[in-house]
Amino acid sequence: MNNQQFISPEKKKALEAELLDLRGPKRQIILDALQYARSLGDLSENAEYHNAREEQGRLEERIAQIEFILRDSQIVTSHHKADVSVGSIVTLKKKGEKTEKIYTIVGSEEADTTLGKVSNNSPIGQALLGKKKGDIIVVSTPMGENQYEIVEIK
Repeated sequence: MNNQQFISPEKKKALEAELLDLRGPKRQIILDALQYARSLGDLSENAEYHNAREEQGRLEERIAQIEFILRDSQIVTSHHKADVSVGSIVTLKKKGEKTEKIYTIVGSEEADTTLGKVSNNSPIGQALLGKKKGDIIVVSTPMGENQYEIVEIK
C-alpha cells in the first residue's frame, strides 16, 4: 500500500486555518479551563481538571496530526494526464449496468464516498491508479468482484 499522503490545495488551506484556530483560541479556552479547575483545589478528585486535561490531550494530538499532514503530504493540483492518478476525476460504468458513477481520486485525508471522493489507498482507488480510458478494472468487495470500464478521465 502506498504511504504517500496527498491533499488538494483547498484541503491544505482548510488544515492551515484549523491549525491556527487550534493553536490560538481553542488552546486558550482549554488553558483557561485548566487554570479555573486548578483554582478549585484538590486535583485528585477534581472532575473539571481531569476533563480539561483530556480535552488538552485531544487538542494537542489533533495539532500534531495536522502538522504531520501539512509537513509530509504532497499537494495535488489539477490533473492533465491520460492515466488515472491522484486528482483524477474518473467516470466508471459497472459491467451489466447502464448508469455511470463519477469518482475523484484523493488522498486518504480527503476521502468521502458520499461526495464521490475515494482514497488512492482504497480498493477502487488502487485498482484505478495508472489505468487509461477504456481499461477494465476489477474491484474485490465483500460481496464479490465487480468489473468497471473507465469511460472518461478528467
